[in-house]
Amino acid sequence: MRLKKVVKNKVKATILKIWPDLHVAKSTGHSNRLESLYSSLSYAQEGEDLLLQRIFEGRSNGFYIDVGAHHPFRFSNTFLLYQQGWRGINIDAMPGSMKLFNEHRPEDINLEIGVSATGKELLYYMFNEPALNSFSKEEAYSKVKKGVYEIESTKTIPTKRLEDIIKEHLHDERKIDLLSIDAEGYDLEVLHSLNLEKSQPSIIVIEETGNKSIHQIQSESSIYTYLTSNNYRFIAKTFNSLFFQLTQ
Repeated sequence: MRLKKVVKNKVKATILKIWPDLHVAKSTGHSNRLESLYSSLSYAQEGEDLLLQRIFEGRSNGFYIDVGAHHPFRFSNTFLLYQQGWRGINIDAMPGSMKLFNEHRPEDINLEIGVSATGKELLYYMFNEPALNSFSKEEAYSKVKKGVYEIESTKTIPTKRLEDIIKEHLHDERKIDLLSIDAEGYDLEVLHSLNLEKSQPSIIVIEETGNKSIHQIQSESSIYTYLTSNNYRFIAKTFNSLFFQLTQ
């Protein structure tokens, strides 16, 4: 029994030596210290911002364009970068969406408008969960069929080509480090509104719903085919987001 007690105390002392903060947190009931030392804060829906932080490690002055930005914090791929000194353009078609952006991200360019390849007015489907709002009729009604969410209203919204938005707001031909697209089934249309020969974001993060395997993405995804044929390589994915890097 004495030997067992000695071994137990020795092991405990060794553990406390290796992880002293864990002992402090448990003994005091304060987990804040552990969180500040060892955790990583993410605002994105699937941790996309943490991957971006890794990709752009050390960068504190980058530029992003966030299409389908939705909210300045919630499900945001770019707010963590904004906190680190990045600036950019936030775009969302939802009426009233830019009020919070103007309040909380005043150093960004915040645009309440739709993005499409045609630049015409389109019918916008608005849900009881605003993150699901979409210009895609097919995508909208596929969500309704699942029986969880419903369309509350529709509205005809003006849209612009992303290329035209860039020409209007980036007069100095600033390099685009990140393009984030979350357009709920309309993502490829947004891509088609950008001239990838002229405007070449270093990284593109784009939604591809359905949690497809890497093999399915490479063999079935129109987004994958389009971007890899335009000098981008597929470098990572989360549940529904794909990451592409410019190869040039």
